Amino acid sequence: MATPSRGGGGNRVSKQHISKRVLNRWETLVYEAMMAEKRRQSARQGGGGDDDSFGGGDTTTSSAALVPQSLQQQRNIDAILRTADDVQQEDPQVARILCEYAYSLSQHLDPKDEGRGVLQFKTGLLSIIKQKRSKKEGEKIDRSQDIRHIQAFYRSFRERNQVDQVEEEVRRGLERQSSDQDTSTLETQVENLRRVYLMARILNEVVDALQSTHSDMTIDLSLKAVMANDAKKLQEYKAYNILPLETPGVTNSFQLFPEVSGATRALEYTPDLPKFPDTYNMPKERALDVFDFLHYVFGFQNDNVANQREHLVLLLANAQSRLGVLVDSEQNKVDIGAINSVHSRLNENYDRWCKFLRRDSMAERAFTPQLQLFLTALYLLIWGEAANLRFLPECLCYIFHHMADELYDLLDKPTVGKSRIIVPDSPHSFLDRVIKPIHEIVVEESTIGADGRSPHSAWRNYDDFNEFFWAPSCFEISWPWRSNAGFFKKPNKLIYSEADRFEPAKPEQQEAVDEERKVGKTHFVEHRTGLHLYHSFHRFWIFLVCMLQGLTIFAFCNQELHIRSLKYIMSVGPTFIVMKFLQSFLDVTLMLGAYRSTRARNVSRMLIRFFWFASLSAAILLLYIKTLQEEARSPSSNKWFRAFYWVLGIYAGFQLFLALVLRVPLFRMQLDRCSNLYIVQFVKWVHQERYYVGRGMYESTLDYFMYTSFWWVIGVCKFAFSYFLQIKPLVEPTRIIVNTSNIHYRWPDKISASNHNALTLMSLWAPVLMIYFMDAQIWYMFISAIVGGLDGAGKRLGEIRTLDMIRQRFSTFPEACVNLIVMTQFSHLILLLQTTKAKVDAIKFAPLWNAIINCLREEDLISNREREWLQMPDNSITTGTEAQHSLVQWPLFLLANKVYVGVDIVNEYRQSTQEELWERISRDPYLVHAVQESFEDLQPILLALLNDEGRNWVRQVYEDVQNSINSGQFVIQFNLPALGLVLKSTTVLTEILAAELKKKEDERKEEVAKNCDAAEQALMDLYEVVMQDFMIDPDLRYKYANLPDLQAAKQDGRLFSELKWPTKQEKADVDRLNYILTIKDSALNVPRNLEARRRLQYFTTSLFMTMPAPPAVRKMFSFSVFTPYYDEDVMYSIDQLTTPNVDGITTLFYLQKIYPDEWTNFLERQLPGVDRAQLASRTENDVKDSQELRLWASYRGQTLARTVRGMMYYKSALVLQGSQEGASTTDEEEGLPVDRPGGLVRSAKVQAELKFTYVVSCQSYGEHKNSPLYQDKVADIAYLMRNYDSLRIAYVESVKEMKDGRSTMTYYSKLIKADPSGRNQEIYSIKLPGRVFLGEGKAENQNHAIIFTRGDALQKIDMNQDNYLEETLKMRNLLEEFDSKKHGLRSPNILGVREHVFTGSVSSLAWFMSMQEITFVTIGQRVLARPLKVRMHYGHSDVFDRLFHISRGGISKASKQINLSSDIFTGFNTTLRQGNITHHEYIQCGKGRDVGLNQIAAFQAKVASGNGEQCLSRDIYRLGQLFDFFRMLSFFFNSVGFYVTTLITVLTVYVFLYGKVYLALSGIEDALKKNKDNILGNKALQAALDTQFLFQIGLFAAVPMVMNLILEQGVSRAVISFITMQLQLSSIFNMFAVGTRAHAFSRTILHGGAKYRSVGRGFVVEHIPFTENYRQYSRSHFVRALEIIFLLIVYLVYGSQDQGAVLSVLLTYSSWFLALSWLYAPFIFNPSGFEWQKTVQDFSEWSNWLVRKGGIGDEGKMSWEIWWNEEQAHIQTFAGRFWEVVLSLRFFIFQYGVIYTLNVARNDINARVYGYSWLVMIGIFILFKVFTISPKLSANFQLVIRLFQGLVFLALVAGISVAVSLTSLSVRDVFASLLALIPTVWGVLSIGIAIRPILESRALRWAGLWNSVRAIARLFDAAMGTFLFIPIASLSWFPFMSTFQTRLVFNQAFSRGLEISVLLAGTRPNTGL
Repeated sequence: MATPSRGGGGNRVSKQHISKRVLNRWETLVYEAMMAEKRRQSARQGGGGDDDSFGGGDTTTSSAALVPQSLQQQRNIDAILRTADDVQQEDPQVARILCEYAYSLSQHLDPKDEGRGVLQFKTGLLSIIKQKRSKKEGEKIDRSQDIRHIQAFYRSFRERNQVDQVEEEVRRGLERQSSDQDTSTLETQVENLRRVYLMARILNEVVDALQSTHSDMTIDLSLKAVMANDAKKLQEYKAYNILPLETPGVTNSFQLFPEVSGATRALEYTPDLPKFPDTYNMPKERALDVFDFLHYVFGFQNDNVANQREHLVLLLANAQSRLGVLVDSEQNKVDIGAINSVHSRLNENYDRWCKFLRRDSMAERAFTPQLQLFLTALYLLIWGEAANLRFLPECLCYIFHHMADELYDLLDKPTVGKSRIIVPDSPHSFLDRVIKPIHEIVVEESTIGADGRSPHSAWRNYDDFNEFFWAPSCFEISWPWRSNAGFFKKPNKLIYSEADRFEPAKPEQQEAVDEERKVGKTHFVEHRTGLHLYHSFHRFWIFLVCMLQGLTIFAFCNQELHIRSLKYIMSVGPTFIVMKFLQSFLDVTLMLGAYRSTRARNVSRMLIRFFWFASLSAAILLLYIKTLQEEARSPSSNKWFRAFYWVLGIYAGFQLFLALVLRVPLFRMQLDRCSNLYIVQFVKWVHQERYYVGRGMYESTLDYFMYTSFWWVIGVCKFAFSYFLQIKPLVEPTRIIVNTSNIHYRWPDKISASNHNALTLMSLWAPVLMIYFMDAQIWYMFISAIVGGLDGAGKRLGEIRTLDMIRQRFSTFPEACVNLIVMTQFSHLILLLQTTKAKVDAIKFAPLWNAIINCLREEDLISNREREWLQMPDNSITTGTEAQHSLVQWPLFLLANKVYVGVDIVNEYRQSTQEELWERISRDPYLVHAVQESFEDLQPILLALLNDEGRNWVRQVYEDVQNSINSGQFVIQFNLPALGLVLKSTTVLTEILAAELKKKEDERKEEVAKNCDAAEQALMDLYEVVMQDFMIDPDLRYKYANLPDLQAAKQDGRLFSELKWPTKQEKADVDRLNYILTIKDSALNVPRNLEARRRLQYFTTSLFMTMPAPPAVRKMFSFSVFTPYYDEDVMYSIDQLTTPNVDGITTLFYLQKIYPDEWTNFLERQLPGVDRAQLASRTENDVKDSQELRLWASYRGQTLARTVRGMMYYKSALVLQGSQEGASTTDEEEGLPVDRPGGLVRSAKVQAELKFTYVVSCQSYGEHKNSPLYQDKVADIAYLMRNYDSLRIAYVESVKEMKDGRSTMTYYSKLIKADPSGRNQEIYSIKLPGRVFLGEGKAENQNHAIIFTRGDALQKIDMNQDNYLEETLKMRNLLEEFDSKKHGLRSPNILGVREHVFTGSVSSLAWFMSMQEITFVTIGQRVLARPLKVRMHYGHSDVFDRLFHISRGGISKASKQINLSSDIFTGFNTTLRQGNITHHEYIQCGKGRDVGLNQIAAFQAKVASGNGEQCLSRDIYRLGQLFDFFRMLSFFFNSVGFYVTTLITVLTVYVFLYGKVYLALSGIEDALKKNKDNILGNKALQAALDTQFLFQIGLFAAVPMVMNLILEQGVSRAVISFITMQLQLSSIFNMFAVGTRAHAFSRTILHGGAKYRSVGRGFVVEHIPFTENYRQYSRSHFVRALEIIFLLIVYLVYGSQDQGAVLSVLLTYSSWFLALSWLYAPFIFNPSGFEWQKTVQDFSEWSNWLVRKGGIGDEGKMSWEIWWNEEQAHIQTFAGRFWEVVLSLRFFIFQYGVIYTLNVARNDINARVYGYSWLVMIGIFILFKVFTISPKLSANFQLVIRLFQGLVFLALVAGISVAVSLTSLSVRDVFASLLALIPTVWGVLSIGIAIRPILESRALRWAGLWNSVRAIARLFDAAMGTFLFIPIASLSWFPFMSTFQTRLVFNQAFSRGLEISVLLAGTRPNTGL
């Protein structure tokens, strides 16, 4: 072995020129390695375990954690270095030898240090080696003894671990292993053996290396043989995931499950199959199976085979478990039904694909279960290795089709052959020959996509590749792949430029053109245009336009129906046809770019429709024109009219017939039966595009009727409102305006005056029409709120919403819980225990309830005392025990103080009869329980405590009392007022018995004796009270006085002697009785924590909701939970918790103030010996375990730790439920005899492993684990894996490898877990075809890791979610919905789950956001699922039918940018593929949301941008086209339609105001006011114009939220909450959110550029600087708000002053409110937004930012200039620039109108006046250039320039003064000119930005126009910022404003009594940790 020294590699390194950056990295690595060593040593010294044992210490910060990926992938250097760390303490010499060997390996593997991080690693390792060598000063290292050292160490290590003895014990343990055996000891022994064998393997490898390089070293051959033999045994302990199928050395509890062993046997390779060649290496650890055959034949990867083997075994086992337990037989294999179930579910999509392409399905040829298993295994192996191709389900069908065909041929051969795709000597032939060719093309196309900047139409995305396989022509690419096929043609190298130009490569670089052209897009092209909204939903827009036309014509016809009005109304027909023609025209134009690749039948269909509608439109229009001409000539003639309505009627009838047949489910089902008829196929083909997806999406007739009725109601409301309040009031004013001709225009008018005042009519009608096209959204929200509320009430939501309701109905909980959550039937227990069903229900309910309460305590939501009060006794019944009672024992919080209440009632009603007294007590059922339980519990306590004489007395007294009660003589025979004395004496006794004894034995005996004396005295007092005071009946007294034994015992002092001190169980009974008797405090507020209350309220409410009955744990669907993780916080570190922010506040201090009760509960848990009253003085410094402190804080943030803890409750719930079912189930459940020999008893924990898996896909983990900067996160993830044994981490690792002399990156998809020693253990490593993150990161991250999930179902959980134990108990019920037939024609494929937003408890913004989110995930999705049937997947905690989705493209789509909202596309894909998505509200998960305004705005912008991209997508188009009309309406208004109507709402404001400004500036408004008809004073007209403001204010949008509040909180609390929200300015927040959504959506539609926005999930209480707010909202809100303000000012200045009061109020309020909300919401909701010091600091920072230029690499937050350039980056395309120019023209109306109102214009309306104004503008521009001369240009003559500028300024002032004095120019004109100047310059500026390439061109560069544009823009931003700052600074002068704002923003916290003012003041940062 080469020894590192100053020569060799080390010397070579020293001669290289190394940069400072690399040297810094070396130092960092050495430092990290040394710190790791120190931490490991300190951990061991601190009691981290026995130093002699293998392992222990820190497992994540050793030198092994720094091994470069390129070295890790090839040799196990990581394990060697970890072993060196472990043996360092025991034998430093061995550790030194191992490190030297690791160095020599790395030197051999990468001698040139070409791998990433190798050079740094070697340098750091050399430093560690030197450090180990210098452990002993002056000691010389004798290397000749290295082998002897190693062997001596191993001999000692082996003897200490008693290997031979443990091996024998393990062998015997495995032989007698049974399912009910405690295997913990056996598992520990197995793990110790594995550690020894691992040590043997590593040391043996080192010895071999030393022996080969130093042959002179002495070696013990016998010990060497032992080491080699032990090393070989390690193969029996290889890593596994769930089932140890290939690890015979470990404990395999699963093999005792018949379904698992049966599934394994079913896969075994049988003798009748082809024989393997003799050269094949048979597996030694298991039997040969079908996977071995497929592995050998097709060349799949080893780990892929192992992964899918376990996958299929689990699928078969779980399918079998749902059928029944296997009965022993000769075969003992799974049932054929289980095999067929898995096979058919996986191949369902493939069968549909074959049928669609009219190919024979290979799956149908599988006539035997064995062939089905072969095909199922083959599909899983293909899918498991397909990488990004998993997004192409039909591509996988194509691959499977050919490989299955080849499989049949290979199975027919006598010996096993190999496939044609096999690559000799390649371990991954399938990957190289099948997957990689397609993957390379996908990579090339994604490169052309330029990370989403390239137009979607320029490159193929995942959908394009997949849809190629929707046509029979796909078979032309042959099998194996024909590489020269057009499908595999790489795109031309396109260069992306700033101007969005795509330039082809030079001709000499282009490949020769083959005879086959490149295949492009085939079915759809995503052109960026807003016309997609019409193209996708044309039926909706046609319907709206036709209804508008019909209603308007009807109104103008004076609401009369006669032949003439009918002729006009029937003009709707030509409109309909023309709009259909427009649709067919868009069909043709929007397919540009796909004609070369699409099928001829698709082109022919489009052309047929195009020419058909073109000719039909021409014919209908001609007929209608002739009809109108005929009407004008001769009203009585109807010749052309008859022809017109016959043609139109025939077409309308045909359309109606098609709509009924193709859309109504009842008729569509009948039509499908005739689908083979050619005429039916032709009509369907012409009427509707035929895709592979989207067929048969109709629902049941009942569902169709329900959502049709829903939309009929909305339609009636919408059109009644539109007609009576919008259209009809405008009829008369319109007629007057049309006929008005005496209007005097103030400016030159060439359009309106000569066209019946057309622009005037437009300004009046435009806002009304805008409202018309968007108010359906409002009506939808209103009606859906009502429907959702009624449906929720029917589902019993909100039935229990207070603690009082919980107490009142608690007695019904056990029965409800047993019926819904506990599966096992208990009728046999009732008979066995001879008790009531209520008692048995309580016995089964108590463990579940107590587990929930304990969970609340572990989460620190309740205190120890509250836990005792809330827990329910187990109610256990011990047969044969004396004095057992059948009363149900309830939690103490129900019985608290009840006994004293009963005593008070007795004292109050002492004169009443027994019946009257009992009737009064019975009014409170828990009072009855308390009295009865106290009475009955005291008897067994006394009987257990006393001797025989005492027991006889107790029995006699109880018998007499019971007889007295039964005879009705109780109030006569006993003195009821004396009950208080009895109670007092009993209390004294129980307190003595309940006292805690000391732990020391001698002190304990002394204390027991002392307590016995006190107990005897208490018993004697009780005796005297009972006999003398309580018992007053003479006969009874006489009876006891004449009992000789009793009297003798009393006289002798034996009555209460020889007391038996209570046992542990008896003491628990004493404690409970003592609590009942001593608790005097009210329990009305238990629990006090609001979150604990909410959870208990929701859980108890759900017990009365309808849900499927749960199966046994063994019979339930298996499922996985899947969480994608990127780079968020895993756990908060101590530094994060204790580092103060800019305000001096630490995160820990923040959490302590936000959750004060939970912090106190945490301290109580961590400091058990401290009284709770003293905890207030304790701090975090008193918490010894810093890890617990980190966890407490992390569980209150949006961290991965919180998510993992919540999801792992599933396993806890399954173990709890399995244990409760009798270790999962009994044979009686199967209908088998209970006494059958060998009855099946299962381990609940092992059963839970079979049913539940949790996989977290860590996108950046591969990079983090090799970076010193992220070791804390890696360590935290390792901690989670150690803490939760079912947690698996999946990640992608990139490794730099040398191939053919070139360095290449190789990628692997890996799965790891924590081994029993706590170390990361790699389970699977599957090579990938290349780079996998090609599209949207989250979707790609999920896709690579989904192969590691298991089960029938998959729950996708985001990283910011949580779960609760009580909710996980209902998972079995939820999964049964997959088999439910109550959800329509099809069983569900996605189960929607309700969510609770847990981040709304502090700030007002967080509350607003949480209420919006809760409303959507409850009432919104409830209506979407039923009755509308259009619920999609929205990225929430939905549960997927896993097998359905993995065979149909996965659980998300990943094409870059177009699938930005990747989650919702899952719902689209599921619906298009005939899936069914439901929503269920009896179970919920937690979810975090954004809590700061900037976070919220970023999230809303991300969603809005995603919807903008959705508009262009094929999924939206197909759903819009293929849904029936009413379902299409539901889909539209709940997807992109919501954002369309939001945009229209905002545009309505502008349209209305621009219309009013037009009327004011043009003089029309004054003219109309002077008109004799007073048009503008028309009340009906004003009502029509004012309706928009009702929508603008957004009150109707709050209806769903109010309804949800009423449903779940009650009317009074809902009203209070709503009023509180309004007082906290929620309307301002909502207005601001409208602006955010409208801006992001419109910009995406126009320019694209949608991208994922990181919103952050931290705690937001710090002040946001003004600069940051300005950067974020300047263009989206501030500019648009100022535009509205300018419009309002212009209208107020130039408009008519005698307008109506209502219009004035509404106009002033709503428009100003909108503008001011957009301007100042970021500052109103900004913490400390009006604090003077922060305002001054903000202004200073903003001023510096404004003038700073910035440098290369700087971000926009550093410089205004960089930010300004970033703000223009979205304007790239020609179309985008064109529309920017067009939209900017609106700003010129200010100049055009104001100029003609100036005095200097002298009422001249000639066009030259406008021309003069532009000359003035040019002059102003010249002056601006003069005053902004660059300092660089004037450096040599600066004084002259400054003098010249001063003279010009003086001349300008003088000129204006003279003009005002001597001409008609007035001061008012100057200010009016300024009013016109600002918008005009902004318009010019906007146009200049849009045409930037022209201004920067060589032809105009000399003029410096672009520099001028930038200078003007800077001036505008400076002015706008100043305008914003003035009010903020003014308000900041007043100290009370800051206090008021703080109360406003954090009212939620104030309502909980939290110290927010302390938080914001920043006066107490944490110290001491």
